[in-house]
Amino acid sequence: MTAVVLAALLALVIPVAAAAAPRDDALRGLEDRTDAVARRQALRTLAGTGTMADLPRIARALRDPDQAVRLGAEAAMWEVWSRSGDAEIDALFANGVQEMSDGLWADAVRTFTAIIARKPDFAEGWNKRATVYYLMGEYKKSLADCDEVMKRNPFHYGALSGYGMIYIQLDEPGRALEYYERALDVNPNLDGVKNAVEILHDALIRKRRESI
Repeated sequence: MTAVVLAALLALVIPVAAAAAPRDDALRGLEDRTDAVARRQALRTLAGTGTMADLPRIARALRDPDQAVRLGAEAAMWEVWSRSGDAEIDALFANGVQEMSDGLWADAVRTFTAIIARKPDFAEGWNKRATVYYLMGEYKKSLADCDEVMKRNPFHYGALSGYGMIYIQLDEPGRALEYYERALDVNPNLDGVKNAVEILHDALIRKRRESI
């Protein structure tokens, strides 16, 4: 191996190692049970550098005794979910999100469909299309896309909550309750979902009593 080739290889390897270091440090900091500030900073770093492989460790922080750490874990998870690893796909994804915000649902469906065709393993492309289908009242299509999300990202409490919302619209409260509880199993900090679970529990109890 010539000196020129070795120098070229080192030029490639060193930036990768340097980029990995903050993530590795953050993952270690996340395990520091004595320092909530360190855990908060770790999650801010992981929001920008974390990968899907880090989700189990980030998800554990959803049960941290420190509220700011729990909120940081939620934010970090959404940031990780929203990165495809492909700059062109990420730009297209941003366009789709903007179309959603502008109420251009048919355009958003086309955009997220294009993302799914190009990068089917990117779970958040499926999740965003599921959301648009829900907004359009296309509940069966939304359910199908939620299934695809969960195949790729079992930590996606947003999609699990989405199932619950869909099953409410389909007048299947028992199924809705099941998925809301699954969402809380992943993220116990979802106050709106907790309220929905209480309401559904009460409604189902009343229904059983009335049927006796």
